[in-house]
Amino acid sequence: MSATVEDKPSTAVKLSLLTLSAIVVGSMVGAGVFSLPRRFAEETGVAGALIAWAIAGVGMLMLAFVFQSLAVRRPDLDAGVYAYAKAGFGEYLGFFSAFGYWASACVGNVTYWVLIMSTIGAIWPALGDGDTLLAVVLSSIGLWAFFLLIKRGVKEAAAINRIVTVAKVVPILVFVILALFYLDTDVFAENWGGADYAGSLFDQVRGTMLATVFVFLGVEGASVYSRHAKRRKDVGLATIFGFLSVFAVFASVTVVSYGIMPMSEIAELRQPSMAGVLEYAVGTWGKVFVSVGLIISVLGAYLAWTLMAAEVLYVAAKDDDMPRFLRRATPDDVPVPALVMSTVLVQVVLIITMFSDDAFNFALDLTSALTLIPFLLAAAFALKISLRPDPLAQRERTGRDLAVALLATLYTAFLLYAAGLRFVLLSFIVYAPATILFVMARREQSRRLFSPGELVICAVSAAGGVMGVIALAAGWISL
Repeated sequence: MSATVEDKPSTAVKLSLLTLSAIVVGSMVGAGVFSLPRRFAEETGVAGALIAWAIAGVGMLMLAFVFQSLAVRRPDLDAGVYAYAKAGFGEYLGFFSAFGYWASACVGNVTYWVLIMSTIGAIWPALGDGDTLLAVVLSSIGLWAFFLLIKRGVKEAAAINRIVTVAKVVPILVFVILALFYLDTDVFAENWGGADYAGSLFDQVRGTMLATVFVFLGVEGASVYSRHAKRRKDVGLATIFGFLSVFAVFASVTVVSYGIMPMSEIAELRQPSMAGVLEYAVGTWGKVFVSVGLIISVLGAYLAWTLMAAEVLYVAAKDDDMPRFLRRATPDDVPVPALVMSTVLVQVVLIITMFSDDAFNFALDLTSALTLIPFLLAAAFALKISLRPDPLAQRERTGRDLAVALLATLYTAFLLYAAGLRFVLLSFIVYAPATILFVMARREQSRRLFSPGELVICAVSAAGGVMGVIALAAGWISL
């Protein structure tokens, strides 16, 4: 999960296919890839990893095709994920989609700070794995410093973007090339079936599903900024190009690592684990090389993903699905109230990480779980308009549209199952209080708070939130 700083255009700029493609590529290739070796080695061997990437690749490709199809068939819908949920299933679920996507972006930003502090913690033990009090304090200082920088409009965006792009791509490519050169076929073969702790092949594959969701966040990036596109069809083309161009990178980083170290040792590495694997292969300089590239990359990515999160709240407020105070923006097109809300949520989750057994994996998995509802609703909307005529569609439905939408819906539904009860309940804890914002927006418009159907959804989310709190208090689930 990452993004480039140029991803946030001004309202006067129309984005070309090349720029939209850069948004998607920049959104997908980022900090998450630096953590993949350990994240996979904690769950699966080579065979499980290959199956997991195959499932994730096909599933996310179907989701990318969904965004491509919807961009062409319904060019009237802006802000992508949120707009599709609203058009397909009403204002309340559209609101939940906007809130969930925003919350996932904010929680994802927490992983950046944890990863930075864990990286520095290799030489400053007081920072631990990024979850100590000192680490949270320093992360909080950086968090609010970036808030002030973004509030000013970020005039240095172009220069920062060039540095960030090089910092992201070069270490990853160097890692893959060197790992292939130093790959030990005997070690690779020993890691094939997985270590004793990995469990059955099905359990191995299931355990990695949320990690694949996390690194694929950003495939919808062009859809988020669809209102700025020069041509609507460029949104879909950029989505497909971005996905295909980075999928091989993710799979390569994971698989080649199994040829360097036993998976049980990879699973014990501190994050960013890619640095530890390269250090094992070539020495200390490899660890330093990856660590420096990661820090530069993550800081730039944090800047852009914060803007993307604020964009979602801002557009939802402009559509009267969020309170009106969130539609305010500066002359430089910075939605400050939405930015404040985003920064506050990151701050809250940063504090929570001090009580987690594994701060990085907790934030990573929660980010993925929060994203699943918006993705599922977008796929289900595509399925809905493929099953019956849509009077607003700009192109007739085809059999391909139906097949793609069905596969994408099944894939995202499977991801919810793979997430497990723990993260479903934790997601409800985040989603349930969000209804307050929906009620505020309805009252501002002097409208009835809930329709009968919306009241049922509200009751389900509230019950899920209560169950989540009880489960945490009773120790049935943990952070």
